[in-house]
Amino acid sequence: MKFPIGIQDFEKIRNGGYAYVDKTDLVHSLATEGSIYFLSRPRRFGKSLLLSTLECYFLGRRDLFKGLKIDSLEKEWKAYPVFHIDFNGPDYADAGALNKKILRFITDYEAIYGGDDRDLSLGDRFALLLKKARERTGMRCVVLVDEYDKPLLDVMATDLKTEVGGNTMTLEDYNRNVLKAFYSTFKLADADLQFVLLTGVTKFSQLSVFSGFNQPNDISMVPRYETLCGITDEEVDSYFGDEIRKLAEEGGCAPREMRETLRQQYDGYHFSGRMTGVYNPFSLISALSNRSIDNYWFRSGTPTYLTRLLRDSDENINELAGRYYSQEQFEDYRASRQQPLPMIYQSGYLTIKGYDREMDTFMLDFPNEEVKKGFITAIANSYID
Repeated sequence: MKFPIGIQDFEKIRNGGYAYVDKTDLVHSLATEGSIYFLSRPRRFGKSLLLSTLECYFLGRRDLFKGLKIDSLEKEWKAYPVFHIDFNGPDYADAGALNKKILRFITDYEAIYGGDDRDLSLGDRFALLLKKARERTGMRCVVLVDEYDKPLLDVMATDLKTEVGGNTMTLEDYNRNVLKAFYSTFKLADADLQFVLLTGVTKFSQLSVFSGFNQPNDISMVPRYETLCGITDEEVDSYFGDEIRKLAEEGGCAPREMRETLRQQYDGYHFSGRMTGVYNPFSLISALSNRSIDNYWFRSGTPTYLTRLLRDSDENINELAGRYYSQEQFEDYRASRQQPLPMIYQSGYLTIKGYDREMDTFMLDFPNEEVKKGFITAIANSYID
């Protein structure tokens, strides 16, 4: 079996014969039953692959979906103009990086659909671009935004400043204002939009970043979409039974024992009160590909924004874990050095482990052994004296 480790391109996965866990029934639901969405998930959970899948769907690439669930659900396969911006890459601690990224994105699509009125603001210029794309194609536009929050995470809890109009302001506030102006486009261009999805790790949406346009439908904790990213127990058994047997042989144990080891190591994430568990997909397929149990998620990088946030925190992580909280306490973005819980949860270091329906509260704890061990070794040493 070919494992798509590090591959987030749906076309490459399908044409290359890589393993693909079919989520296209949920993709079809998203695309046909709503218009503006927001999804928060930890890093390495398949958000980029989800956007790539949606891009291929909205481009009408039916050939890539043959044999998948959506093939029997979709009848029309229309082709829409798709605008896909990925905020990964640049270091937004550079005051000019965010404007350059957005300008390059707009310029590239203006070469296709026209526009290029440089006297307009970036937001107005993007709105004009969407209008021209609809006029040229006769179809409303699709906008997909990957890691929308990286320009904020790169500068969060730093003392970086920038000069704007002779006034000094924090780079975090400056980047937030740039994003707010850019996203306000979606309200101006509402008549030209068919579908919008923004993904990221954190929920800055509650901090006025999205206040310039109609609030998106936040599906981060909607039970129907809790398995949209990640791999369930049923999917593990359905897709990877043979690979687990090979891993068990390598480890000198029975397949059932290896199955339980994988569950304890990589399962345990829950994203709604329905408590459907999902595995970290990056860690799971890395273990199956390498035929070795290891802490792959942490090897892929420790987020510096969380380290900065926790370095000066007075919170004891052991006291945060294993407790019940209201949804507002950990879901909305209100993280600070004094209250780091929302960022810890949204970054995937704590997850839902129980739900009290009577009190409408959620218990948060470490998802699995990989996260628990990795947090102690890779995070705690950087901020505990």
